[in-house]
Amino acid sequence: MPGLNSRHHRSSPGAVCILLLATLAFGARADAVIALIIDDLGDSRIKGERAIDLPGPVTLAVLPHTRWGTDLARRAYERQREVMLHLPMANLGNVPLGPEPLTPRLSRHEFRSRLANALKRVPGARGINNHMGSALTQEPREMTWLMQELRVRGLYFIDSRTTHKTVAKRIAHEQAVLASSRDVFLDNVRDTAAIDVQFRKLVRIARDRGTALGIGHPYPETLAYLEQRLPALADEGVQLVPASHLAAMQTIRRNALARAGAVNAVLAPRFQQRPRPQRPQLQEGS
Repeated sequence: MPGLNSRHHRSSPGAVCILLLATLAFGARADAVIALIIDDLGDSRIKGERAIDLPGPVTLAVLPHTRWGTDLARRAYERQREVMLHLPMANLGNVPLGPEPLTPRLSRHEFRSRLANALKRVPGARGINNHMGSALTQEPREMTWLMQELRVRGLYFIDSRTTHKTVAKRIAHEQAVLASSRDVFLDNVRDTAAIDVQFRKLVRIARDRGTALGIGHPYPETLAYLEQRLPALADEGVQLVPASHLAAMQTIRRNALARAGAVNAVLAPRFQQRPRPQRPQLQEGS
């Protein structure tokens, strides 16, 4: 198996095809498909290891420049868990973000350098989602820079949707980057009953739409709830998949709908009933 920093770890066209086939196989076995991301890993080794040990393919988003981030990313990779870089980005509340966040004040060279440094600290990352980012994800220029870098590196993007004005997912699609976005935050309220309400909402969205993506945090309440709840999903017809698989499934469906729309636009005029040509009426006596 190639090392975490090997160039072979980047997605190739062949790898993307395999991912899409695997995604179709996942979706064929379930009535609803969900992905779960646990954010903010890296500051606590104990909480991080507990998140890694959650049942099922939970996706783990690791903060760079944290005490345990690199070690947890390596451990998750060894356990065949999907790892993401939880990338700090400028926010509207000016909440401190730690070393080297992405901000609108950076030059493109500085932007690229900070992204590269962050990825080095989260080895094995398959994708990226934004930590905070309510300011930066509104910026088309910076989001274009980011998606162009992700496309070159073969990484996907999940928009945490910390603002309704985000342009991140739209620009990801424009730049041909595999992408999805959050549907539900599980634990804005750190209470088991409230987390259960949010989890049920996630499953309901997935049953309605086919897929849904939830984000939680390594709070004791969240981890305890998921440890008990996740093993029951299969019996309920709900499939838990890595975030990359969910994004691929949504991409397949979106492209299929787009193709169907294009085909309908071309074929519909052919099937419209054309008025029959009228016979010339014979005049009396002719």
